[in-house]
Amino acid sequence: MKLVKLISCIVLGFLIFGCEDALVKSTDSSRNLEDFEAAWLRVNEVYPLLEFKKINWDSLYIVYRQRMEMARGDEFYFVLHDLLAELKDGHVYYHTDGGGEVYPFYPQRHFKDRHAYSPFVVRKYFDKELRLTESGSAEYEITPENIGYVFLSDFHGNYISGEFQNIIEYLKNTKGLIIDIRQKRGGDYQNVLTIVSWFLIDPLEPPKLYFLGELIEQSPIEPSEIFTYTNPVVVLINGSTFSAGEITTEILKQLPNITAVGDTTGGGGVASNSSPPKAVGKYQLPSGKLIYIGTGYVERYDGQPFEWIGIPPDIRVEQTEMDIKNGRDKQLEYAINMLM
Repeated sequence: MKLVKLISCIVLGFLIFGCEDALVKSTDSSRNLEDFEAAWLRVNEVYPLLEFKKINWDSLYIVYRQRMEMARGDEFYFVLHDLLAELKDGHVYYHTDGGGEVYPFYPQRHFKDRHAYSPFVVRKYFDKELRLTESGSAEYEITPENIGYVFLSDFHGNYISGEFQNIIEYLKNTKGLIIDIRQKRGGDYQNVLTIVSWFLIDPLEPPKLYFLGELIEQSPIEPSEIFTYTNPVVVLINGSTFSAGEITTEILKQLPNITAVGDTTGGGGVASNSSPPKAVGKYQLPSGKLIYIGTGYVERYDGQPFEWIGIPPDIRVEQTEMDIKNGRDKQLEYAINMLM
């Protein structure tokens, strides 16, 4: 019996001390420090708005280098997370081992407005079911007041490029149009151009785009050759409108028949490019871990980057989570009344 107890103690001791590495990976200080140095240097070399945001990246190196020296195993990610959060950039992310993308920062305006919109409340302003595109990227219909409405939920892929023509042709005889871009994050620039083209009479210069400090030449945005919607348009935005949704809003705001209503957007104006290689956003650290750091940015037409500061509405109509809980969409109501 004593022998059995002894063996049990030995096995138990092995499990207790041997499992330590399963719970917290063994220390690899040199590799963690290599990854930290590479991440800090990548930001220092390519991130375009350190000066604009008044971020002292050199002083942060000292603080986070000390933390990284103390980091053990996967504690690396806690330090990397906090370091990248200092950029205050909603596009920046990193990959965990075997996991997905982790975004260290979200704009406060997003948190303020993320529950201040509901598709279920929107539906109360219609006397019929909204139509849904095949991809599910957009909903649209006509209100009882003969006002067109389209909610854009996804700028990714080529869905909008392929489906927006059917939407605008269905809505083209309305006396006004509402484009709802609330609760939108990111997407393909080609989809932005597709949407904007249906509202242009003449070619329009796009917002300025910079990569690695260089202004990128862009062709004017051309009007659609099929149809132009010239009746009054309201674009609904809020703090969760982000990235491609913001670019769409900023371009449409330049047109005389279009008004942006709601609240200031989230401020996601940093971008990356496929060439030259240094302008690619995804970057592999020495260990193989991936981070994404933007290498360029888009300017508003007033010359300010919309990163961090967002796109302000032409008419501010604030809306709260309590409004939604009470069954009211004040921003949508304002747009309908404005277009009647």
